[in-house]
Amino acid sequence: MSEQIKHWLKSSDSAIAKSLFQIAKSIRNPQMWVIPGLHSLLYKLHLVIKTLLSEVGRIFYYTPLFKSQISGSKANLYLYSGMPQILGKLEISCNDNTRISGISTFCGRSHGHYTPKLIIGSNVDIGWQNAFSVGRKIVLEDDVRLAGRVFLAGFPGHPLNSERRALGDPDDECQVGDIIIKQGAWIGTGATVLAGVTIGEGAIVAASAVVTKDVPANTIVAGNPAKVVKQLED
Repeated sequence: MSEQIKHWLKSSDSAIAKSLFQIAKSIRNPQMWVIPGLHSLLYKLHLVIKTLLSEVGRIFYYTPLFKSQISGSKANLYLYSGMPQILGKLEISCNDNTRISGISTFCGRSHGHYTPKLIIGSNVDIGWQNAFSVGRKIVLEDDVRLAGRVFLAGFPGHPLNSERRALGDPDDECQVGDIIIKQGAWIGTGATVLAGVTIGEGAIVAASAVVTKDVPANTIVAGNPAKVVKQLED
């Protein structure tokens, strides 16, 4: 019965139905007036409280918890927006003055007879929603910059054979590879770097690029698959 009434209110050409439908929408989504001065002051107070709580959590909770799970000098590590998620079997080392978004996921492959390693240098930026699938090793050398939603795919997680995928079998060793991002390289928003790829020093990977083979130093690559579009000056 209620669905029939709802349909009548939404679809009827009757003036009564249209009026009742607008009243129902107002009841379902009530609005409060904006009080000049008061709400702008409350907004500023909200920002102050939010920033204070965020900083307290970062300094006294998220950063020491994350540091307890990684090795390296890790001096002046700056986490923001919480703490990265660590999944699977994975060793993480981190040098100094690195900034990491807490909305990131670091996953290690669990099926090999070794422990995957994520090695982060100094003065590295790891942006929002980055996802690292570490097959054997991922290395981010000093001064590397990773924008948001970067995916470093060191292993796929599934075999190529469809029947084995259906059985839930893991990927094969031949599908796994290291990813090395050399000093000063910059990976743009939404880019994907596949297993076995090395990004050369000072290289730039354009937004949304899919990198399937090594990138020469001091070049810009773009597209899917990524190709060199410009040579940078040394």
